[in-house]
Amino acid sequence: MSDEPAGLVRPDRRRPEPLWHQAEMALRDLIDQGEWAAGLQIPNEDRLCDMLGISRITLRHALRNLEEAGMLRREHGRGTFVRSATMVAGVRGLTSFTDEMQSLALSPGTRLLAAHTIAATGEIAEALEMAEGEMVVQLRRLRLGNGEPIGIQTTHLPASRAPGLFEAASEISSLYRWLKDNAGIAPVRAKEVYRVGAVAPGDAEDLQLPSGTPAFEVERITFDARGPFEFAVSTMRADRYEIRSTLYV
Repeated sequence: MSDEPAGLVRPDRRRPEPLWHQAEMALRDLIDQGEWAAGLQIPNEDRLCDMLGISRITLRHALRNLEEAGMLRREHGRGTFVRSATMVAGVRGLTSFTDEMQSLALSPGTRLLAAHTIAATGEIAEALEMAEGEMVVQLRRLRLGNGEPIGIQTTHLPASRAPGLFEAASEISSLYRWLKDNAGIAPVRAKEVYRVGAVAPGDAEDLQLPSGTPAFEVERITFDARGPFEFAVSTMRADRYEIRSTLYV
């Protein structure tokens, strides 16, 4: 068809991969390569079946996987649209932001907003199981997906456990990777708490949202074999961050 995307690769029944997987990869490539831009309404199911040469059941399998990956969104009564950079949180392994973004086919990015060495206050000291007044490194970072702001994270780590972290802060792309390579710290588990909050006035410009816009507030305490080593508080854009759960009887 003349209106088919130039980069579309139709599933081939002679290949060993399931047709739904081939269709998913074909549509994913259109999004990754920019032929289907963020916000675009994709063709309806009949048109997609015709374009790809597959059944409706096969197509729905592919579309469901792309929706669960945060690449598409369905709007009842309107259709299916390409999402902007979106991070989907759910049952997952303990990974860094960089690794998690890459697993969602998003290009990770981080911009350091501020780095300080401060004395641990009550909340920070309690989370990190250290005495109040002990020194911690505080990193305030803007998290990006495909160049778009997803959230702002303020992280606290005991200065004694990560010597050199403050000095290297501006050069670090993956904090967990730096901690493993330079401080021998490897995360083994984490506790997270999610709350509904709002964008603070000081975060609005970096998040590109008006102050007071609804957002997710996420607290995370991460542990290695010795105990807690990270206390992070994040404000995540609600339009670019999802939480999904599967419930069982």
